[in-house]
Amino acid sequence: MSGKVARAAQRVGTPVGDFSCTSDTTPMNPPESHTPQQPPACPPPQAGEGKELAFPQGRKGEEPPAGDGDTQKFGVYIHWPFCLSKCPYCDFNSHVRHAAIDEARFARAFAAEIATTAARVPGRSVSTIFFGGGTPSLMQPATVGAILDAVARHWTVASDAEVTLEANPTSVEATRFRGYRAAGVNRVSLGVQALDDGALRALGRTHTAQEALAAVAIARQVFERYSFDLIYARPGQTSAAWAAELKRAIGEAAEHLSLYQLTIEQDTPFHTLYQAGKLVVPDDDTARALYDITQEITAAAGLPAYEVSNHARAGAECRHNLVYWRGQEYAGIGPGAHGRLDIVGERRATATEKRPEAWLMRVESLGHGVTTDEALTREERADEFLLMGLRLTEGIAPARFAELAGRPLQERRVTILREEGAVELTPDGRLRVTRAGFPVLDAVVADLAA
Repeated sequence: MSGKVARAAQRVGTPVGDFSCTSDTTPMNPPESHTPQQPPACPPPQAGEGKELAFPQGRKGEEPPAGDGDTQKFGVYIHWPFCLSKCPYCDFNSHVRHAAIDEARFARAFAAEIATTAARVPGRSVSTIFFGGGTPSLMQPATVGAILDAVARHWTVASDAEVTLEANPTSVEATRFRGYRAAGVNRVSLGVQALDDGALRALGRTHTAQEALAAVAIARQVFERYSFDLIYARPGQTSAAWAAELKRAIGEAAEHLSLYQLTIEQDTPFHTLYQAGKLVVPDDDTARALYDITQEITAAAGLPAYEVSNHARAGAECRHNLVYWRGQEYAGIGPGAHGRLDIVGERRATATEKRPEAWLMRVESLGHGVTTDEALTREERADEFLLMGLRLTEGIAPARFAELAGRPLQERRVTILREEGAVELTPDGRLRVTRAGFPVLDAVVADLAA
């Protein structure tokens, strides 16, 4: 991967070319009933944490530029950072607290950060809202409702807005799900991860395959739209076993599946085991065979890939994640959340304090938890557009890249990649990665961005 593409991937929190990033759902854990408490004492503020950032402000009525895609979209990402346990493969910003979480206090902080963000980008119409984590299904429905009310107070929410909440199979029960539905959630994404009890134990999951399927059944009853995810290319997994598991999953899926190859992330227990030779994952040839099987089975079942790791029936794609992949605008709210805001002709990359209690105190003091707020250069924005857009099977509009970068893609590089069968041009002029090119997506992006 080229240095500048690696930097772009770091900015958006997405490694290029692996099959587990920008997930539609993250690993979930079950909820508990808690008595609120004050957050524990935090370390002293780091450099720059104790003062207000000089925020550029948007003007009332200022419209953001459209991203790639037929219409302009604005998404809101809400990060609930708490889990009951940390999965050994997970490197997301998730935290375990053994004492109760003061949900009311956190809800007020979310509302305050939403208000501050809306003051920077007023007049937006929210097309998608996504509760990720962490484990959003640890929240009470009333907390979710309070956050959604805050969004609606400060922006217009489209009548057909997609509102997704990630949920853990062991926390799913009909009353709680009906509460989320009443609060305004209209789509759930379940962290199933596997339909094999042995594999679930190896992944550190606390639910069984039967509990997962029961959760899917409840989601089907309460919500018109639902998704769940599976991890494959697991240690010892064979092509035949994965094919059978995937077909079983498709039998339970209505419209959407997220299918991620297991990746060994730095600073996780799995990475420690892998480095010590105690965890063996499939080799490249086996992983490629598993990927090919995935594409064949899902396509045959009417759930083709629309992104490297996401499969859906036509029209059932996760609209919130399309906001990211098409380079459109979104606000990041909550501990460790990233955003991309269009202000006074600039695309600004924002990130908040990752530590939940430090974020909470920062918001209570300043009205926001932002620790990074940088204007992207034309080159950086074009690199992000390339990095994210080529994950989609629809590809990108080369003219949009040229508009962002101030230069066209190098024709010679595109020609070489076409001759190698890694990319192709569609009849309407879009550039997209081929099925043969997706397993080497990082190299394709690096070549085009060079």
